[in-house]
Amino acid sequence: MEASRASAKRDQRPDLRIALAGQANVGKSVIFNQLTGLHQHIANWPGTTVEKAEGTLFYKGFLIDVIDLPGIYSLTHYSLEERISREYIAKEKPDVVVNVVDATALERHLIFTLQLLELGRPLVLALNMMDLANKSGIEIDVHALEETLGIPVVETVAPRGKGVIQILDKAIELHRKKLMPKAPSYGKEVEECIRRLEQALDDVDLPYPRRWVAIKLLEKDEEIWRIVEEKKPDVIPLARDLISELEKVHGHDSSIAIANERASLADQIAWRVVRIVKPRKPSLGDRFDELATHPILGYLIAILFFLGVFSLVFGIGGQVAEFFEEDLSEALRGIWVNLFGVSALPEIGWSAIEGTLFLLGLAIPYILPLYFLTFTLENWGYLSRMSFLMDSLMHKAGVHGKAVIPLLLGFGCNVPGCLAARIMDTWRERLIAMIMTTLIPCSAVTVVVMGLVGRYVGIEWVVILYIFALLTSFLVGVAASRILPGEAVELIMEMPSYKVPSFKTILVMTWFRLREYFYIAAPLIILSGVIIKLLELSGALPIISDLLSPITSGWLGLPKEVGILLIFGVLRKELILAMLASLTGTLDFSQVLSANQMITLSLITMLYIPCVATISTLIKEAGMKTAILVTVFEIALAIIVGGAASRLLLLFGIS
Repeated sequence: MEASRASAKRDQRPDLRIALAGQANVGKSVIFNQLTGLHQHIANWPGTTVEKAEGTLFYKGFLIDVIDLPGIYSLTHYSLEERISREYIAKEKPDVVVNVVDATALERHLIFTLQLLELGRPLVLALNMMDLANKSGIEIDVHALEETLGIPVVETVAPRGKGVIQILDKAIELHRKKLMPKAPSYGKEVEECIRRLEQALDDVDLPYPRRWVAIKLLEKDEEIWRIVEEKKPDVIPLARDLISELEKVHGHDSSIAIANERASLADQIAWRVVRIVKPRKPSLGDRFDELATHPILGYLIAILFFLGVFSLVFGIGGQVAEFFEEDLSEALRGIWVNLFGVSALPEIGWSAIEGTLFLLGLAIPYILPLYFLTFTLENWGYLSRMSFLMDSLMHKAGVHGKAVIPLLLGFGCNVPGCLAARIMDTWRERLIAMIMTTLIPCSAVTVVVMGLVGRYVGIEWVVILYIFALLTSFLVGVAASRILPGEAVELIMEMPSYKVPSFKTILVMTWFRLREYFYIAAPLIILSGVIIKLLELSGALPIISDLLSPITSGWLGLPKEVGILLIFGVLRKELILAMLASLTGTLDFSQVLSANQMITLSLITMLYIPCVATISTLIKEAGMKTAILVTVFEIALAIIVGGAASRLLLLFGIS
């Protein structure tokens, strides 16, 4: 690629700002990564949990800032992502907006293009996936499309970098010539209403283009309605009259009338520029799609993918984790003791090193491959099918099918699961998805369950515990959806075409997610390890165990030392087994715990307070108050359910 990545400081003012806009799954992120490489950073849009991806590059003497806007389907005000995108384009006024569209479904994507044209910013249309369009026998007359829309059009194949440089060339040309696009023209009645509202708004100082505000008034956009009511209240009665006239002419709601105008114009443009040169034969992807979305076979395929991913992650990852937790840890421990001995201060220092090893032992074998495989399935196009399949079930928990993605990630680690909840469309759904994810048994919990119940009680009890944990997560989601205000939104998402994954993009996305995990988890894990070591060295842990004994021994029927185990479990759940072995002096846990106690302890480990890394993620994503409420609730839930389970097991003769 001709463009060189920017090594300039972030505070240097860019010569050109480019915003990438488009629907989900059109290849925006691939183009963004082709342009910026590793010279990008991921943050959140101010005051939100929606990710903001921004990168820089040098090209032809220009320092260019590239912003990857959230993938959305319209510029209405229904979702947080839509508000962010339209506010950025309308108020921040990027020098050029690049609208990335799927060339295999041009007509559908042109509806969004028309909305961008209404905002009046310089626009470049990137026809992505042209290779797939050609394979499908679709030809697009690019010259005719440019003439019709009045904007530059570039053919791209993002994974191969084809057309990416041309996007920059067109953007620079628009910026130099100060070329502004012409707004799309609609039907006579609609245009008359727009004209009259524009005239009424002529002397009003608005943060948006007047024509766009007029259109939004006709669409009954609440945000725009409120702004106009504050700036010039006498426009509101006129807007109501015009809406009434429009609805009489069209016979339905004015917002639908505007949407129909866009759809009709998009259809006319597509009819003019798109030609099918050969009948499209069902591709391998089409045939697989019939199976992947089948009401019965689809679930079987999803289960196979699920099992395949976790077999790879836990099969290979378990061996790598063992290296960090045993081989490397023992080797470094020996070196540390030889250098500094085993007094208090070296022990505190070792706890920090141990926390770092734990972090690496969780991130490298489990979280890294889980992210990589998840992004691969998403890039390929399969995760959309899984979300579609699960939509009906997940709606009962107050969220839509996309919630299955954070839940799946939660099996590896709750931290990336909670971070993945950002894909949900509303704050209410994000919160429900995060709460459900914290109750998913992660890889560390699996170590405890398999080490106790799987080894000594039987694999059938492991299955029962996991079914119970999943059912609990689902029921808590149902309860949260009843308590939290708002309604579950419908799943509206495009089924993207299957395509060869862009491994460059996948690697970049995996790196940024892994880096974010380290930023969140590392400080708290290391600090918590040091604090717990201080408690241990000061002799405070036995005192805490005695204080907790009415709950651990009295209610839960467990040895009072379990109080210490659960405290260490806040740092990392698999420490429960290590501490149990240390306290009892044996690795044969059947000598110190009954079957009832093993099942009860495993159940509590599944349900009680998430680890510190998950808590820190909840604080970052949902705020301190919400994180505390979730933590307290799950402690109470684990204690209540654990005590009840212990007594119920006794009734069934399991002592």
